[in-house]
Amino acid sequence: MGNTQERIYGIQRRILSVKSPKAEIQRLRREIDRHNRLYYEIAKPQVSDAEFDRLMKRLEEFEARYPEYRLVNSPTQHVGGKPQMNFKSVRHEIPMLSIDNTYSREELAAFDERVRKNLANSVVEYAMELKIDGVSLSLIYEKGHLALAATRGDGTFGDDITENIRRVRDIPEKLKTTRPPARLEVRGEIFIPKKDFEAINAEKEKRGEEPFANARNAAAGSLKLLDAETVSKRGLHFLAHGLGVCKGHVFKTHEELLRFYKEVGLPVSRHFRLCRSLSEMFQACDEWQKKKDDLDFETDGLVFKVNEVASQADLGKTSKSPRWLIAYKYPAEQVKTQLLDITVQVGRTGVLTPVANLKPVHVAGTTVSRATLHNEDEIERLGLKIGDWVMIEKSGEIIPQIVSVLEKERRGREKTFTMPEKCPACGSKIIREEEEVALRCVNLSCPAQLKARLLHFGSRRAMDIEGLGDQVVEKFVDMHIVKDVTDLYGLVPQQIAELERMGEKSASNLCTQIEKSKRNELSRLIFGLGIRHVGETSARLLAEYFHSMDHLARAEREDLEKVESIGETVSKSLLEFFGRKENLKVLKRLEELGVNMKQPERAGTSSELAGQQFVLTGTLEGFTRDEAAQEIRKRGGKVASAVSKKTTAVICGSEAGSKLADAQKLGVPVWDEKNFTQRMRRSG
Repeated sequence: MGNTQERIYGIQRRILSVKSPKAEIQRLRREIDRHNRLYYEIAKPQVSDAEFDRLMKRLEEFEARYPEYRLVNSPTQHVGGKPQMNFKSVRHEIPMLSIDNTYSREELAAFDERVRKNLANSVVEYAMELKIDGVSLSLIYEKGHLALAATRGDGTFGDDITENIRRVRDIPEKLKTTRPPARLEVRGEIFIPKKDFEAINAEKEKRGEEPFANARNAAAGSLKLLDAETVSKRGLHFLAHGLGVCKGHVFKTHEELLRFYKEVGLPVSRHFRLCRSLSEMFQACDEWQKKKDDLDFETDGLVFKVNEVASQADLGKTSKSPRWLIAYKYPAEQVKTQLLDITVQVGRTGVLTPVANLKPVHVAGTTVSRATLHNEDEIERLGLKIGDWVMIEKSGEIIPQIVSVLEKERRGREKTFTMPEKCPACGSKIIREEEEVALRCVNLSCPAQLKARLLHFGSRRAMDIEGLGDQVVEKFVDMHIVKDVTDLYGLVPQQIAELERMGEKSASNLCTQIEKSKRNELSRLIFGLGIRHVGETSARLLAEYFHSMDHLARAEREDLEKVESIGETVSKSLLEFFGRKENLKVLKRLEELGVNMKQPERAGTSSELAGQQFVLTGTLEGFTRDEAAQEIRKRGGKVASAVSKKTTAVICGSEAGSKLADAQKLGVPVWDEKNFTQRMRRSG
């Protein structure tokens, strides 16, 4: 009890010592969202699972103490990343939730205690499986035939990767049974064995390409390939370990489910066992921590699931995780080394990140000489000085973390570190906004941010340049063909066609798309510039108010804040952006190249909905959210993000969220899609 009480007091002290809880919550959300995107969408994580879980735990602690700052879109309330644009998005009939993690026996024991308390009249036993360090997958079988394969995505929507999955030899096209369930959703893990992973990386290095950080990243990257034939050569394997939708068959236990999978030809783990007590769970943890390195695939822990399906249903779930299972992850290896220096690198969004340069040391199978320090506040929190001896931690093949400073090892020669006043990449003055932890460079031409800026500039909701994807941007920047967004408009097909895997047709199509983007509305250009805090809605309102880029660039703070929803934070960011000579040079060059700098009058608009305000919630069948909002605005109406007494109506699709409850509470009219469509036709 003493350890638990001490931990609680420690948490309270850390929370109360923060100057602005709201700012810390916002910082943690941004950082976690960024790491989610890196992990789920890009397959290039920058922190270990343990470090990510520490960030998530800290956010949960803050939100619990300050519930007034908790939002429904907080990363504590949802799973994973967004579906990718290259694949068709599909909705999971049953959400694919995440698994709660623990790194200690104390928390594993607390899980067991909760389960037994809630299942007081039942015999509790756990199905134990190895936690494969791979990518979650959903397989839908219709009458025994593979009909759909989808990634987890954000837990509600995933990517349809059926054609790629048909190239995975482990996954049968047809189940080996004469009486298959009418509809069966098999859930499991895609992974790459160690030998195949080493061969893939050896081939990438031979071609001069950046190797994958670990086998999980290689598997995730392989699933995103648009060439299914290449997927078949990646050595992907699959293990089934869970169940989603099932029509026509009932399973009493998880053990029975796995036995059925094996009988019908689906691969399952041969390392399954039942644990009937906490001591047996501890024994399994100890045993596999010693044996895990002998396996031919990567595993980062064990998963314990309540075996009886009826008991699983009784225990239920939270918004993120089932309450009937838990993952015990092996503690990360820690070693001692010395901090030799701290350098600062500029990220793709302009954030300056300090990086620790360490005395090389062997940890978790590799030699480590660098560790991320995240931000200036992290250095202050650790009390870190150049020359300190530190303990570092590494899990998998991810950049390690400094977890503590060995202050007793100090000899008085250590030096205090201070962050630079100018961007190390371009020399521009850096900014730190109020209530922000990160220092940031906002120079449009900063080379360190170029790839991310180009991708955002060409994205569908910005300048909508089809074909300007990750691989093309990587080549443009790495080969110094494009040094800022203006260079896009000077490209010619012959120049692009010379790039690897482009070809004349692809080059011509891309140039056509770039040329077409010159005619976009001003609002798209404003959004595409990536100005801090300026989203799609703000960009549209600014364009409609100022009508030209020139007027916007010369606007004073008072003028900016006359625009609906533009407050102090956004106006300050706009003034900072347009106050930089290098940014104004880019805008002038874009205008000279023929990019539209004015907001045209909207054709076909009406004032039928003038003065009315609407809120959209849920999923509409006939419209995307953007399309529905556009229909409202065409008729003079406004679209708001939150329900209030000023709301004319809430337009409600399937899977509606808290906005529906807010509307009912305030007595605001609710329109279904049929009602909305009819009203749009009448007012069109």
